[in-house]
Amino acid sequence: MSASVAVYRNIYTEDRFRQTYGTEDQSRERERLRDRLAQRCSCSQVDCLHLLQKRLPVSSWLPKYKLKKWLLGDIIAGLTVGIVHIPQGMAFALLTSVAPVYGLYTSFFPVVLYMLFGTGHHVSTGTFAVLSLMTGSVVEQLVPIPLALNSSSPEAAEFEAQRIGVASAVAFLSGVMMLCMCGLQLGFLSTYLSEPIVKAFTSAAAFHVTVSQLQSMLGLRLPRYAGAFSLFKTLASVMENVPHTNLAELVISLLCLAVLVPVKEVNSRFRERLRTPIPVEIITVIIATGITYAFSLDSKYDIQIVGHIPAGFPEPRLPALETVPEIAGDTVAITLVAYAVSVSLAMIYADKHGYSIDPNQELLAHGISNTVSSLFTCFPNSATLATTNILESAGGHTQVLLAGLFTSLVVLIVLLLIGPLFYFLPKAVLACINVTSLRQMFLLFQDLPDLWRISKIDFMVWLVTWLSVVVLNVDLGLAIGVVFSMMTVIFPGVKILTYNGPIYYGNRSFFKADMTQLLGLTPERIRSREKALKAIEKREREAVSSVVRLSIHQFICNMLLKCRSLF
Repeated sequence: MSASVAVYRNIYTEDRFRQTYGTEDQSRERERLRDRLAQRCSCSQVDCLHLLQKRLPVSSWLPKYKLKKWLLGDIIAGLTVGIVHIPQGMAFALLTSVAPVYGLYTSFFPVVLYMLFGTGHHVSTGTFAVLSLMTGSVVEQLVPIPLALNSSSPEAAEFEAQRIGVASAVAFLSGVMMLCMCGLQLGFLSTYLSEPIVKAFTSAAAFHVTVSQLQSMLGLRLPRYAGAFSLFKTLASVMENVPHTNLAELVISLLCLAVLVPVKEVNSRFRERLRTPIPVEIITVIIATGITYAFSLDSKYDIQIVGHIPAGFPEPRLPALETVPEIAGDTVAITLVAYAVSVSLAMIYADKHGYSIDPNQELLAHGISNTVSSLFTCFPNSATLATTNILESAGGHTQVLLAGLFTSLVVLIVLLLIGPLFYFLPKAVLACINVTSLRQMFLLFQDLPDLWRISKIDFMVWLVTWLSVVVLNVDLGLAIGVVFSMMTVIFPGVKILTYNGPIYYGNRSFFKADMTQLLGLTPERIRSREKALKAIEKREREAVSSVVRLSIHQFICNMLLKCRSLF
């Protein structure tokens, strides 16, 4: 008995079979994709160590630290920078429109955090004049203080709490923005802030800082202007109120400038010979505080003083996050400036000392620094020009990696023990420190002749950015400078040719054809251009020869006339 088997199946064409079951190549591709995903998701001990060293650079360089060779330089550099941080931190707090003690907090927490996460071995972080000025404009807009308000009243303390809440919110939002930029790998954005833009911006911002400190140096109590033309409004207000100048504060300011300017010049001129720069700022602060206390200048001559500086650490608290919608626009500009200045400084010293930095890791470092420090009533911070130069020069050629630790120790001692002793420090002294700290920014004008010879376009970018920042405002001027810089790239007609293949004798004609089509350089246009150039050269030669013939003719005539007069 035989059994029959019947098989029923669909009839496939080759294309339909591939659509239904795929091909061998697709199966292999799926397997490779699974392997790649499995490899990415797996985490070995080596991968964990590499990630830790990448995201926490201190774990990479600390085991390699040469204690005997580098420690002394780090101690000297750290102590020197810490001594400078104290007066500058309090001075830049005035620019931010908050109490001086918050400048000390901002000189402590960011230094420790950047030492852990930063990749710049010679970068000093803390308060920066330009950022303080920009943050102060935001604070003044949202929390203006009445001029008649008594500084010792409970209402003044409430206003002060609101002001530092807004400044801390700017720091918090700026840090969050940097962390998001790090997650999106946007470290390359700093390239859009070219060197002419950064230098012109900082130089112009120095004028805003100087003008804003005139009222403190003259002892005037004036409102702080913000927005477009704020520099000219402030100047007009100061000139209008010059008759009301406090003569005692004017004398203090003149004496401070007479000391600070020459000593800073000595520090600059003899930088190579001095092991450490003369700490003229802290010396001035100590002497001014002692004199004011000894002679009761605050009560006799109505001098504005710093007032109470609480000892100890600040209690952690949330910033005024309800103001985020109002400060978001200004914080974008503050974030870009902070990152551009920080990365520029880090790259300069990395190139000088032969190591490299990671721009995205710098975003992470400054993002964590601003976010965490904002929880301790700090305002926005970044790398600073003056203290970075001091750190590098005081540390010599060592890798000043642990210098941040000793810097923070100096500030910590002041916070815990010495801070209340600065009660009688005149605010005019801090204003003078602010103005004299801008010396390097004003000297950026010296680059203009070289910039004109190297690139006329970069010179125009510098000039437009500088004028925009001075005439309009800091953030608006920066935006105009960036847009103008991008326009100089777009509108000169720069053409980019992508040629997918090597260039050799076999395809030279095709490459030439593509280039001709892109540029529009047909053989006829090239020949006509060459003829025009030859015609211009011919006219120039004829003009030169005619001038020479005329000169010879005049010379012969003059000689004949002289001979004739002799006979």
